[in-house]
Amino acid sequence: MDLSASQSVRKRRYASDIQVLWSETASTAELCQSLAEAARSGEVELAIIWFSPTRHMAADIVSSLAELTPGLNFCGCSSSGEVTPDGMQEHGFIATLLPKRWFSTTTMVMAGVASMGMDTVAKLTADIRNRFMLTLGPEIDHHGLFAMNLIDGLSYSEERVTVAIDRGLDGIPLIGGSAGDDLQFTTTWQISNLRTMQNAAVLTLIQCRLPYRIFTNNNFVPTEHKLVVTEANPELRCVNEFNAEPAAIAYANAIGMSIDELDAGSFASYSVIVRFGGRYYCRSIQRLNEDQSLTFFCAIDNGLVLTVARSEGMVASSRQAIESIETEIGPIDLIFGFDCISRKLDARNRQTTHRITSLYREKNFVGFNAYGEQHNSLHDNQTITGVAIGTPGPSERY
Repeated sequence: MDLSASQSVRKRRYASDIQVLWSETASTAELCQSLAEAARSGEVELAIIWFSPTRHMAADIVSSLAELTPGLNFCGCSSSGEVTPDGMQEHGFIATLLPKRWFSTTTMVMAGVASMGMDTVAKLTADIRNRFMLTLGPEIDHHGLFAMNLIDGLSYSEERVTVAIDRGLDGIPLIGGSAGDDLQFTTTWQISNLRTMQNAAVLTLIQCRLPYRIFTNNNFVPTEHKLVVTEANPELRCVNEFNAEPAAIAYANAIGMSIDELDAGSFASYSVIVRFGGRYYCRSIQRLNEDQSLTFFCAIDNGLVLTVARSEGMVASSRQAIESIETEIGPIDLIFGFDCISRKLDARNRQTTHRITSLYREKNFVGFNAYGEQHNSLHDNQTITGVAIGTPGPSERY
């Protein structure tokens, strides 16, 4: 661990030469100065920046980095909290710098993604995939490649965009996170080099020359309580009725609470899940509306059958998922990715924040709290999703 030029910006360099910078209190100017210094201290292929829009303006980050370190490639998005080597933080930033020694990348921006057709998204993805494969050489196949998508979490488009990207990737695995805005639900931001955007997807293809695995995990199992969507507005992800009752009343009855007790904590701790292909996936509730309807973070449609879920234990489930990766690739140097905001709220509601934070510190997980997560062709909620990077051999370390 060392400190950057700003005493409020912390930095850790891992065995693979990946660098992580973070702070809960630093100004945008301090952030960018520290990033520029870190980029000059090593051969950086890509900086991935996740930041609170409450404290940092996207335009200021982009303009400052363009001035301080014009050769640095970077991408990122706004968050609803960050996970750092120190643990959970609010209204800060975290940046992960991938070294050229182990990584090659290319990034594409899809602006106005909510109005893009699936065929267009798939073609744009296939085009960048093919160009990237050519730059890597004829001996490279899918091995060692994965993709990361950072998308506007208020665009209501993650499901179809994720399916289309997966189609265009043609077998390259995908992870992704939906940009947040500190639970304000007004505006999220995406950044890529000289661009700041809303309603965009920033897709990065990554070749990793270290052992790695992408993964996703949730900790919920079904109960006997079923909720059938009998009236909904799919375009707004809003359910008006479950089981022909006002949605909030039916949901509150199913979890044994009154409607007056419903809040972000109860939504996070009493998730609803849907069954696809023999597995259950979370459909997290975003908010209660004045008309007793419920707005969701994921796609909802009339006739969908949801099941109230119970938690198997977030800490135990997450540990099991990470340790299964360790048995495959050996010691993990760093995990970076996306921890759903609903998991953070659930941990707070159950008073287990300290336990999940301890696990993340132990297993070197860093990332941001997202409004949803993508894994291959699926957009999901209430997961931890990311990529685990293995440790280089002793002779290969920086």
